[in-house]
Amino acid sequence: MAVFFKRALVSAFGVFLGSSILPGISYEDSGSLVLAVLLLSVFSSVLKPILVLFALPFVVMTMGLGLLLINALLFLFASYLVDGFHVESFGYAFLGAFIITMLNLFFNAWINDGRAKVRVTVNGGDRSKGKPGDSKTVRQGPGQTRGIVENEDVIDI
Repeated sequence: MAVFFKRALVSAFGVFLGSSILPGISYEDSGSLVLAVLLLSVFSSVLKPILVLFALPFVVMTMGLGLLLINALLFLFASYLVDGFHVESFGYAFLGAFIITMLNLFFNAWINDGRAKVRVTVNGGDRSKGKPGDSKTVRQGPGQTRGIVENEDVIDI
């Protein structure tokens, strides 16, 4: 739940910044700004995953730029639903969505509490002697190294 509020705060900053920079995005009062941000946050949490699922081939073909189009459509939809929050055209919605996306990338470590979500699975021992599916999860701390066994699958990140 804290992640939702942090993303909403970053979105609020993005909408405020977009309305300050771009002449095509405006809001009449702080109440319409808060309502637009809450609506954008709910859209990003509920509608966006569904839209991404349906548009997945397009998102893959555009190497992720389709996500910006989806965000721009959600931005326009929020403008349509909230009185007092105005976006003139799809171009301004695209630029506003771009600003919010860049702010989300910039504040990503803060939003996720600085935790990286990486899981490493290591096969134990020699494959000829081990049982199929015999693996364990190992956490490797900073500065730790482990020996590499011949014919072992290794992924360095």
